[in-house]
Amino acid sequence: MEYIIYCDESVSDGKYFTDFFGGVLVRSTDFNHIKESLDRKKQELNLFGEIKWTKVTGNYLDKYKQMMDLFFSFLKEYKLKVRIMFRETSQVPSNLTLEQIHNRYSLLYYQFVKNAFGLSFHDRKDDVNPVYLRLYFDEIPYPLDQGDAFKSHIYSLQRNSRFRKAHLKIRLDDIVEINSKRHSIQQCMDIILGSIAFILNRKNQVERGNRTIAKESLFEHILELIKDTDCVEFFDISTTTPIAVPSDFWTMPYRHWKFMTAEFRKSIK
Repeated sequence: MEYIIYCDESVSDGKYFTDFFGGVLVRSTDFNHIKESLDRKKQELNLFGEIKWTKVTGNYLDKYKQMMDLFFSFLKEYKLKVRIMFRETSQVPSNLTLEQIHNRYSLLYYQFVKNAFGLSFHDRKDDVNPVYLRLYFDEIPYPLDQGDAFKSHIYSLQRNSRFRKAHLKIRLDDIVEINSKRHSIQQCMDIILGSIAFILNRKNQVERGNRTIAKESLFEHILELIKDTDCVEFFDISTTTPIAVPSDFWTMPYRHWKFMTAEFRKSIK
């Protein structure tokens, strides 16, 4: 068995929250059914192109809500897991080297893949047979040589002690850049990631046009789906989702992680 993780990032310069990273995990055994179901629903709704947060309008609002209903139904069945990571803009990391600043994207993605899903608690951690990770990135914003270095950095995760203990393996050829137009699972995650970044940065309070109202309505729909999926009455989108036991990092269908560096200074704007 393999775990497929779609990864994407958004908003690297948000006024209130920044460096948004999103991921959705699916088991290889569930992949075809979920992909075909989402593709079929898109055809049924006459959504023939790529669906994404930037395309949300009043005319498409109901269709996008229906896509989110179907997507979250797979989370409720524990066939998908979604994780969102972000930073508070005012918490500026301190004592970073020039190399760390230059490789910020790579370092944050490494932390996201390593920690966000709780992979060390995965389903078959006690099985001696390895479980492989396939990592699909929407775009790698580096030239070729830096892109190869990024892949090597992610590939090195399998040497992490927790990954080794959980028999998690990564093949270099399974770290790939994809065309999101061909991946409906990725597209649905883009909508969730975009909605969270939109509200946390208060974009709904800037201009109250029809598009903004439609996006706010879609976010509110997604928030209700999140609460229903995680079986909670209240979900705080602005902070790390609490857990009861460490294995919740893996078992919870949906979680947020507000990433904080070990050392930071408070920026006052």
